[in-house]
Amino acid sequence: MTLPETAAGTVHAFILPARDGYPLAATLFQAAGQPRGGIILAGATGVPQRFYRRFAEHAQQGGFTVLTLDYRGIGRSRPPSLRGFDMQYTDWGKLDLAAAVDAMADAPVPLYWVGHSYGGHALGMLPNHQRVTAAYALGVGAGWHGWMPWYESLRVRFMWATVLPWLTRCKGYSPWAMLGIGEDLPAGVFWQWRHWCRFPRYFFDDPASAWVHDAFASVRTPLVAATALDDLWAMPRSRDAFFDGYRQAPQQRRDLDPAQYGKLGHMGYFRAHAQPLWQEVLDWFDTQGQCSTVA
Repeated sequence: MTLPETAAGTVHAFILPARDGYPLAATLFQAAGQPRGGIILAGATGVPQRFYRRFAEHAQQGGFTVLTLDYRGIGRSRPPSLRGFDMQYTDWGKLDLAAAVDAMADAPVPLYWVGHSYGGHALGMLPNHQRVTAAYALGVGAGWHGWMPWYESLRVRFMWATVLPWLTRCKGYSPWAMLGIGEDLPAGVFWQWRHWCRFPRYFFDDPASAWVHDAFASVRTPLVAATALDDLWAMPRSRDAFFDGYRQAPQQRRDLDPAQYGKLGHMGYFRAHAQPLWQEVLDWFDTQGQCSTVA
């Protein structure tokens, strides 16, 4: 699919067909003038695209064209009922975000990737990751409770082992909205996510997911993996356990100090007070775009 014709400096909502044809709600923040680059904003699990609007607008004002989307089953891409909605967690990367790359990569500017939590996992699932010039991952970790502080570990284990499985079986989907912890999730997403979080290195330790080793090793996209020291779900050791899987990709790993950026946690990377961090992301993309032009 080609992107819709959109006037410079405007915001346009449209339907992006996934690689299997599933209709995805997407939004294009078109830069004014000649763009410095294109950005795909790959969001976290259960987080709708509207949460990333401030970042997208900031990048648009800085000269980048940005694409956001709601994955299937989430936000404006949710079907009338999630009960019986059949999908796998990996569909968001292999089918939904891959279609976003297809749509954005033909523009005559570098294509960049901003991945929040799941969005950093998804880069390695893309069948077309070679088309991404550089990636910046925020709040991405291995998901294992053992990487978390003990009190957060206890809370997470209780939810994984008792409350969420029971509710998911009863309702046919995982009712996160009812608990005030995010958007409702399709059952297939919940069960696969819960399963992988049992392992210290996430799906890299899952014998049934052996495909991820070669898939992630094939990624050679330069990337930055940044985590906040107050992000209890993706602390530096959790990040390192995961990003070792991108073993062929040139990497920088950053620890973000809340004393410099303000409270970040797992979601604050995209709240308004993190604007100085956003600018660092965009400035780093510029350096990578210059490298690719020289090459």
